[in-house]
Amino acid sequence: MNTTTRVKLSAMMFLEFFIWGSWFVTLGTFLDKNLSASGSETAAVFSTQSWGAIIAPFIIGLIADRFFNAEKILGVLHIVGAVLMYQMYNATEVSVFYPYVLGYMILFMPTLALVNSVSFNQMKDAEKEFSTIRFWGTIGWIVAGLCISYLFLWDSKTGLESGLLKNTFLMAGIASLVLGLMSFALPATPPKVAKGEKIKLSDILGLDALSLLKDRNFAVFFISAILICIPLAFYYQNAHPFLSSIGVNEPTGKMAIGQVSEALFLLLIPVFFKRFGFKVTILVGMIAWAVRYALFAYGNAGELSFMLLIGIALHGVCYDFFFVSGQIYTNSRAGEKYKSAAQGLITLATYGVGMLIGFEVAGMITDSYKLADGSIDWKMVWIIPAGIALVVFLLFTVFFNDKSKPESVLDAA
Repeated sequence: MNTTTRVKLSAMMFLEFFIWGSWFVTLGTFLDKNLSASGSETAAVFSTQSWGAIIAPFIIGLIADRFFNAEKILGVLHIVGAVLMYQMYNATEVSVFYPYVLGYMILFMPTLALVNSVSFNQMKDAEKEFSTIRFWGTIGWIVAGLCISYLFLWDSKTGLESGLLKNTFLMAGIASLVLGLMSFALPATPPKVAKGEKIKLSDILGLDALSLLKDRNFAVFFISAILICIPLAFYYQNAHPFLSSIGVNEPTGKMAIGQVSEALFLLLIPVFFKRFGFKVTILVGMIAWAVRYALFAYGNAGELSFMLLIGIALHGVCYDFFFVSGQIYTNSRAGEKYKSAAQGLITLATYGVGMLIGFEVAGMITDSYKLADGSIDWKMVWIIPAGIALVVFLLFTVFFNDKSKPESVLDAA
């Protein structure tokens, strides 16, 4: 890969995740402070990510893989996304905001696969080259958070009171427009499937991989992956509103610690796999969810603020050790015939079904513990997902007995 191509792909990844990090982290707080949304309304808005994940395979499988170059579709989706972002910026009610965010997520979620396709198409050795390109995506997410907290001060006490968080959508929209226009200058990535070739629904959704569920251990992992998405949804939906409401300064910037942690712990996964195997690695990821939420439940913005920072920093263990490890495990068990289908099925089950359930549960719990004065009993809101994560941890410990060590920890990259 030449230097020009590498720079283009790195910039593409940076902007892709800068866009997402620009508004998604602060979304819960925006809905509360700017639109006075209830827990159930907030859950409905966050669930648009899951609907986008469910619909994305159809856009990729029926359109991107058959008729148009991936970089051109990427450009169109981001340009239209910029328009929707501007509408979200102008929205003053949840009922007006929701259709725009739903449309946006239906368009954005397919772009996550498209940027990977454009990248892989330029690589001779994806196992060695992709991580250095994807790294810039994590940097983009981190920079977005730092801009919100330390450059623009939109999440400061004054900023929140003035409703400045709506500017996150304007920032994301501008970045989306830039990436949309830039996409047409990216390396050509032609369709993968011939126009006349038939594509089955089972291929698009990864349903052919359902046969893997006959393996008891894989079935236990599959169910656990769906269940662990419930506590994951609590983090996405409630972490920023929680930190903001209890008086933590620069909450968006501090949450970027989670992305730094994610990048660092990703490097430790091969070590854990080699030394301890899949079961221990994934159990560490599961118990980390319970620990982080216990830290959130009992920490505060004063002398116990270190507990909150540790909880945020555990994001790398929580996410990498379960989800990335799960992708690797799935890849090792699927075999050549079902590799793509199995990854598609796990994505559909977690980001689609699992997160959809999780956001709904998180919204219900948040509403249930809203006090008479409008504040929220955050201790109980975090104790419940901690308990759920602990139950999943115990179930996986008892019923999962595959102690083998997948040969390659890089195949899932």
